[in-house]
Amino acid sequence: MAGGQERILRGRIRSMQATKKITRAMELIAASRIVKAQQRVHAAVPYSEKITEVVRDLAAAGASGDSPLLTGRGEIRTTCYVVITADRGLCGGYNAGVQRAAEGEVKADVLAGKDYAVIPVGRKAESYFRFRGYKLGQPFAGFSGNPTYEDAKRVGQHVIELYASGEVDRVELVYTRFISVGSQEVVLRPLVPLTAETVAGGDGKAGTDDAPAGDYEFEPDPTAILETLLPRYVEARLYAALLNAAASEHAFRQRAMKSATDNADELIKNLSITMNRARQDSITTEIMEIVSGAEALGSGKKKNVQIIDLEPIGNGDQQ
Repeated sequence: MAGGQERILRGRIRSMQATKKITRAMELIAASRIVKAQQRVHAAVPYSEKITEVVRDLAAAGASGDSPLLTGRGEIRTTCYVVITADRGLCGGYNAGVQRAAEGEVKADVLAGKDYAVIPVGRKAESYFRFRGYKLGQPFAGFSGNPTYEDAKRVGQHVIELYASGEVDRVELVYTRFISVGSQEVVLRPLVPLTAETVAGGDGKAGTDDAPAGDYEFEPDPTAILETLLPRYVEARLYAALLNAAASEHAFRQRAMKSATDNADELIKNLSITMNRARQDSITTEIMEIVSGAEALGSGKKKNVQIIDLEPIGNGDQQ
């Protein structure tokens, strides 16, 4: 019985050691990718800040036009949520945080009698909302770990088409903002229409509204420039969100895999202690059986000893 238990525990230890190797490798890969993702986030900040500044200056210069991105709807009946998650799991609570935030907004809209649409970016968002029967738009996936500007452009063009056609009255981003390797937060940020409040927010430095505005001369007129820049601004905002989400995903995965590796270490130690106890019990049992058998053999020999009383040889000679 003890020998069988020892074999089972030894198999579990080998299994946990193999799992530990996998989680350790995933931890190191995620740690190496965080650095590159963080550099990409910082590299995209100047462009995002500059295009935001130009759009704000154009609006301050009196630029206006008939672009659907600037004309807000009087009544918000349908809100589109662009939910950015990962394509894969094993990243702790990264996907769950974004999904819960988006789901809370959707439920609030339903309770208020408003319609909604969910644009899932990432396979985890698509499977989560599809399984629960939510209204889904066109899904986008396959680039959560390493997004490019072309990916942001595809999502941005689709969102602009939805808003321009009147299918939705507002578009909001739900994603995880990367602050540092040890700190990330889920944010809900308006994307379309481009109101003054929307343009004021960004993934770059905060508090730039207090800076003095520059005196620019625009050629051609500000309205034409603004209409050309508005789609680029939407794409830049989406690209910044995708980069933040990718860096956050790698940070969450590194922490999750480190925790899994530590748990595997602890479980291997506990299983080793249990296996050693089982082996000691097995050895003790075998020793007791040997001792008991030896004692049984010794006691049996003593009982079978017969004493034979032989007559003296000399009695026969006398007769």
